Amino acid sequence: MSALATYSRMIKLSHTIFALPFALASGILAARQVDVGWGQWGLILLCMVTARSSAMGFNRIVDRDIDAANPRTAGREIPSGQISVGSAWAFTLGSAALFVVFAALLSPLTGWLSPIALAVIWGYSLSKRFTALCHVVLGVALGLAPTAVWIALTGTYGWTPFLLSLGVATWVAGFDIIYSCQDADFDAGAGLHSVPSRLGVKGALVVSALLHVVTIGALAAIPRVEQLQGPYWIGLAVIAGVLIYEHSIVRPTDLSRINKAFFDLNGYISLLFFAAVWLA
Repeated sequence: MSALATYSRMIKLSHTIFALPFALASGILAARQVDVGWGQWGLILLCMVTARSSAMGFNRIVDRDIDAANPRTAGREIPSGQISVGSAWAFTLGSAALFVVFAALLSPLTGWLSPIALAVIWGYSLSKRFTALCHVVLGVALGLAPTAVWIALTGTYGWTPFLLSLGVATWVAGFDIIYSCQDADFDAGAGLHSVPSRLGVKGALVVSALLHVVTIGALAAIPRVEQLQGPYWIGLAVIAGVLIYEHSIVRPTDLSRINKAFFDLNGYISLLFFAAVWLA
């Protein structure tokens, strides 16, 4: 159990809550067009967990030296010696292989597309070495989830998965910018790229807020292509309120509540969205 807990901490398993509810919401909307069985729901869950596990494992491997140099992250599992690099690679590659298998079982098309998905979600870990748009890359990586589910279940693409993915991508990019504000000085000194290290914390928070305006706009456009009732609009209004509160508690002069803004509030947002779609 201790080894399982250590690996769960390495990949931040609890953070699966960010993208999974949006993926399931995509499945609920797709189920209006096609029949979705329990086996498919199970494979969606397995794909989400294994894809994210491989991405986080790769992130921890390639960032191990950076993490060791940053006081905030020096205690992570690989720099601190709790998990060896070889063991991390075995875990990462095993998770990636399982993801490909589960994706192929879910749909032949998603099976063929799964290596592209892996390239995108692994690519985020390298992007901060050469572009301040690394937050957008992370957003796109997580934003693939609703589109992947839609394609797997319907074999098609359209406005619904596009708007869902746009909402997720801008939401994730926005809160990742907030989270990275605490490393602005370290990133600048280490030659790493991020919006906070490029624009400063104040400018980064403005960019984050603008991204979240796009998030609400994308989610508000979904009822134009899907018939969603009152609960959806109530949920969206609450989500907008939570985002406003998130930005109100993180200031350039006070970053002490970043963890609450990053995990607690964004976890609520993903669950609220799933509930709003389900009830609508």
